[in-house]
Amino acid sequence: DIQLIEPFRIAFETITSTMGILVQIHTDENIVGMGEGVPTTIITGETQEGAIHAVNKYLAPTLFGKDPFKIGKLIAQMDRVVLGNSSAKAAVDIALHDILGKAINKPLYNLLGGYVHDVSSDCTIGIKKPEEMAKDALAIVEKGFNTIKVKIGVDVAEDVERVRRVREAVGDDIVIRVDANQGYSVKAAIRVVHKLEPYQIQLVEQPVPAWNIEGLAIVKHAVSVPIMADESVHSPQDAIEIIKRDAADMINIKLMKAGGIFKARQIATVAEAAGIPCIVGCMEETKVSITAAAHFAVSTENVREADLDSPLFLKEDPVMEGGIEYEQGMLKVPSLPGIGVVLKENWRY
Repeated sequence: DIQLIEPFRIAFETITSTMGILVQIHTDENIVGMGEGVPTTIITGETQEGAIHAVNKYLAPTLFGKDPFKIGKLIAQMDRVVLGNSSAKAAVDIALHDILGKAINKPLYNLLGGYVHDVSSDCTIGIKKPEEMAKDALAIVEKGFNTIKVKIGVDVAEDVERVRRVREAVGDDIVIRVDANQGYSVKAAIRVVHKLEPYQIQLVEQPVPAWNIEGLAIVKHAVSVPIMADESVHSPQDAIEIIKRDAADMINIKLMKAGGIFKARQIATVAEAAGIPCIVGCMEETKVSITAAAHFAVSTENVREADLDSPLFLKEDPVMEGGIEYEQGMLKVPSLPGIGVVLKENWRY
């Protein structure tokens, strides 16, 4: 359990801490894989206690005595023993990928394809009073980020004012994207997007409830600003549904929703075949799973940008060595074998 530096408000909740799990997988060749899961009750339907139980009771027994290189088979077996539990599965999936990289003594992105060496990330502003968000935006720019994600989804007039103040504070050269976290009705979403157009926003993320794919499609076709699906897409099957209904211009892939890197790559491939670019995003994760997500991003052609800023909001982090580094808005992936993280000694064990 890790406290945030300050409360972080989005459309449907205010977050003060992250409650994750760390998973280690030990092999008979003394290679240890490390993974992280961050259960989010309102998105993945999991609790921390439930995720721990899922790993210990259902997922771990499917792995005992198995070959970690047969990762696709192992993931299929995990899906057969327990439904859902995507963040618990993500922790196991990341640990398996960590083993693969360590076994061949290469960083994971090389194993996955190594498309580029780094990827740009935004930095997010939680919902506050407009003048406070403008100050936060300036601080983000001073840190070197050239893309800002502004959380909205509370009230149309107030949200427009929030974005207006942020744009005035940072000028015209900074990219602004907004995330409503399912906060609007279809009519309100269309209204707010039209009102935001003068402020040159790059995209609008998940303006309507996750279940309302038809509504998401209506918004997409009613506005000129690109619409990105987030909470509506957990699986490759969800991505296919978005494509069939022509409901979004982009997809935000998160390891915690997808169940790890293996299925995240499937979502990216499905989207690429349909000509839909992707962003890789995150929950309130530490550098363990954020670094894994960065490996996925830099090795996947259809993942154009990242939203992997959550470690910046945590009071502490379990990673002692390695992990991603932020340099002028770019994510630098470590060159250590596997995902490339070394934990602090006796971290919460």
